[in-house]
Amino acid sequence: MIELWPKNMVPLYDETIEENCIPNITEYTVENSKSCILVCPGGGYHHKASDHEGIQIAQWLNSIGISAFVLDYRVAPYRYPCGLLDAKRAIRYIRKNASKYGYDEDKIGIIGFSAGGHLACNTSNSYDEETKEFEIGDEIDKTSAKVNFAILCYPVISYSDFAHFGSFKNLCGDDDKLKFALSLENRVTKDTPPTFIWATADDGAVPSKNTIAYTNKLFENGVSFESHIFRHGRHGLGLANKDYNDIPDVAIWSKLCENWLVANDYL
Repeated sequence: MIELWPKNMVPLYDETIEENCIPNITEYTVENSKSCILVCPGGGYHHKASDHEGIQIAQWLNSIGISAFVLDYRVAPYRYPCGLLDAKRAIRYIRKNASKYGYDEDKIGIIGFSAGGHLACNTSNSYDEETKEFEIGDEIDKTSAKVNFAILCYPVISYSDFAHFGSFKNLCGDDDKLKFALSLENRVTKDTPPTFIWATADDGAVPSKNTIAYTNKLFENGVSFESHIFRHGRHGLGLANKDYNDIPDVAIWSKLCENWLVANDYL
């Protein structure tokens, strides 16, 4: 486990919170990896599904030759921008230490599931200046938090009539203006990184309209993307393979994603 900030320097840290989280990443690196991906488990910004949307994902990435770090980020009662600060600091650490671990500093990706997909999406659309006031000015903070590519899995995206209201409540409290500001389909620009995104058509928790809304904005802005909506599958499937959920029709997403990574020279 690697703590993301020096002791007593975590921005917006609240010592009064019970069962507190010291933001950290866990290393899953492999030799001769071209890329490295930060893994953001879901959990509605309330908890983190760190097994099937964290560890198992890092192990899958390792199996196809990609290094990974799993992010342990702050969730409720912490609010925005704490999780974003944690993710961006992790990207900076990963890029800063590229030569140490042996991957390309310009092939740093992020993958997220559900609310972790919202965090990954927000990170991939956030500029360095956006959170500059929270930087401590060390060598890591001098490194870019730019994400080179993103993988979004049944992501929370939009604060709309198909929103996952629990995630937005945990992230923003009762601040409706902030909730609309963090409706991420509206943050897509031509500078949004290449994106692989998928969901299931009958997801009852985070409707696939979230994925469709984001895909439409990627198209409108000329961003390279690949999008898949699978016919059937409940929310939170992870890899959906024989080790978790075992839905072969959905489990193929990881092979499709691997093909996309190869096609884009990230693998």
